[in-house]
Amino acid sequence: MDRSEPPPPPEVAEGEDFGYRLFPERRSEAKPPRSFLATSLFTFNHKCRVMLKIALDTSPYAQLLLDAMKQSGCTVHKDRHFACEDCDGCVSGGFDAATSQIVLCQNNIHQQSHMNRVVTHELIHAFDHCRAHVDWFSNVKHLACSEIRAANLSGDCSLINEMTRFKFGLKQHHQTCVRDRAIRSILAVRKVSKETAEKAVDGVFDSCFNDHEPFGRVPHSRSDAKYAYRNFQNRDRYYANL
Repeated sequence: MDRSEPPPPPEVAEGEDFGYRLFPERRSEAKPPRSFLATSLFTFNHKCRVMLKIALDTSPYAQLLLDAMKQSGCTVHKDRHFACEDCDGCVSGGFDAATSQIVLCQNNIHQQSHMNRVVTHELIHAFDHCRAHVDWFSNVKHLACSEIRAANLSGDCSLINEMTRFKFGLKQHHQTCVRDRAIRSILAVRKVSKETAEKAVDGVFDSCFNDHEPFGRVPHSRSDAKYAYRNFQNRDRYYANL
């Protein structure tokens, strides 16, 4: 992102690691460069980088977010702002606010549809980082708001994805899914109680759930995202001609 880099995270409280335990390659201060073998064909890293390129080139979700960030003064560069790395557990990706970098878990992302969704989810965090003064490290409500928006707008809670999890048919199911996934995300990266995570999410849920920027709507499907992207482009052209 072209804006000045954010300051380093504050002093880490005892026992707190801000989720970095899930991203072991982030923990070493001086990462050795990857060997040719590690990035060559038929490796997780190469497959991850190929799927990332496809996502950025073809996903209307990602394309809209990239254009919106560029318009806000935060141009995203693929080689600078994305990193394919091995991760612990079942995590698929993360946004490292200390480096303004999106981490894609190459050992846990194996399908293009999954990559598209993870890229979109993390780009929403990056967009929030660009447009707002998000206190990622000290204010759990700020984190909760971005997690709500990411779950709501990325397709994480689409009907198809929920059916694959055998969760469907409940009244207001989309809202329930967004709330649950936001709470789970907070618990994955912060050492707080479930009660604290739930209180943070519930305290900001209505305002953050109804914040649809930059899509202008909840894109429930790829066709919805395409329509939102066309509207965004037309709006951009309109203001450019004023």
